[in-house]
Amino acid sequence: MFDLRPVLFCVGWLVSVLAAAMCLPAVVDAAHGDADWLVFAGSASVTLFIGQTLAAANRLGRPLALSVRQIFMLAAGGWLAVSAAAALPFAFSAQHLSATDAFFEAVAGVTATGASVLRGLDHAPPGLLLWRALLQWLGGMGGLVMGFLVLPTLNIGGMQIFRLETAQFVDRVMPRLAKVMGSILALYLAMTVLLTLLLWAAGMSRFPALLHAMTTISCGGFSTSDGSIGHWRSPAVDWVILLGMVLGGAPFILYLQLAQRRWRAALRNTQLRWYVVTMLVSAVLIGFWLYAEKDVKPLPALRHGLFTAVSVMTGTGFATLDWGGWTGFPMAVLLFLSFIGGCAGSTSGGVKLFRLQILYATAQAQMVRLLMPNAVLLPQYERRPIPEAVAESVLGFLFVYSLSFAMLAMALGMVGLDFVSAISAAAGALANLGPGFGPAVGPLSGFGGLPDGAKWLLAAGMLLGRLEIFVVLALFYRGFWRP
Repeated sequence: MFDLRPVLFCVGWLVSVLAAAMCLPAVVDAAHGDADWLVFAGSASVTLFIGQTLAAANRLGRPLALSVRQIFMLAAGGWLAVSAAAALPFAFSAQHLSATDAFFEAVAGVTATGASVLRGLDHAPPGLLLWRALLQWLGGMGGLVMGFLVLPTLNIGGMQIFRLETAQFVDRVMPRLAKVMGSILALYLAMTVLLTLLLWAAGMSRFPALLHAMTTISCGGFSTSDGSIGHWRSPAVDWVILLGMVLGGAPFILYLQLAQRRWRAALRNTQLRWYVVTMLVSAVLIGFWLYAEKDVKPLPALRHGLFTAVSVMTGTGFATLDWGGWTGFPMAVLLFLSFIGGCAGSTSGGVKLFRLQILYATAQAQMVRLLMPNAVLLPQYERRPIPEAVAESVLGFLFVYSLSFAMLAMALGMVGLDFVSAISAAAGALANLGPGFGPAVGPLSGFGGLPDGAKWLLAAGMLLGRLEIFVVLALFYRGFWRP
């Protein structure tokens, strides 16, 4: 029989940690004399009570050990439970969000997706702004844990290819799991502090600098202004945010290697090379289009092109220009980038570059076999042969990802979205990007005007994307529940 007690115990503690996080915006609102501090305090109390009740009722009395099926259940149930609890402050705050809008905003936060139903952010209570940023910061951390530790264990979408890399790193440098987690958290904190200081030096005031640092390193995209990063009209701010997005979308194991002075291993990372080349080529293409079609001067065109390409590719969703109104060539480039996503083991979303590398290597080997049937050629990734199971897993993931995108886009069309909005919103949700094209879902538009049905569909898409689809689909497989 499937034992849910370890899962519920862990979910209880996850929700309890979220309750503790709610105290921070409560303190900020109280310090500013905003009545919403009562909302956060009340939400924290209710959430803590539920979390501790779950944990106490499912205490095992033995060391915690999770089976693979329990890890699947914990990943899906944990994200859903945290999203539901995170919606409480939105639902009862002075913003008076409906249950649908509150849940949508919470899911966008914990999945680090830059889609928001809130408007008037420039005058919103500081506690609410901090809560949005905190959710994305915690969600980015959760994404790192999923990509670095959980998904390779579950053999999802080819992620098992990183088990050897992770194991070698852990054995040589940090033999215990707790130290690995501590190192990731320390790096994440250090990058957040660094970005905060740089944004402050670039001209942002301290509070917005902190919040944007949190939502940048997590590739989240929540801003404190309806105008996103373009509100500041500062090249210095643009470059700092750009740096943060690049860091957030790169593999974090690379930073651990650099911290241990393993320069050669870090520089040999082919995923990093693809990441940089894809960003630069896309930036040049978009920058040239801005220069040729929009009469933007060369240097600003390059800056806006690079910022937009990196923002979309990493799934951050920040904007210095309203790219949601672009059509034709730049729309095609950005849609392509939204599907690609960043690197495995980063805070970004999307398909991830390593899967495209494996697909390319497999296709290349197949082409050689067609020309030379007797040739013995094994496709390779990072100078290692790609196991057949990994290639099959990647192909399966890409098929299910494409099918999920098509079904989500069609469902959005059925509830009233036009073709461009439905296509781009579906891509943005699954890639944990958020904004799309068109007046209804653009980066400066907000999602508040969408039908409730579309918001629930997009919330489901965001969760599917963050959980790499198969984590959720496995729960609906009949054999999953058999003894």
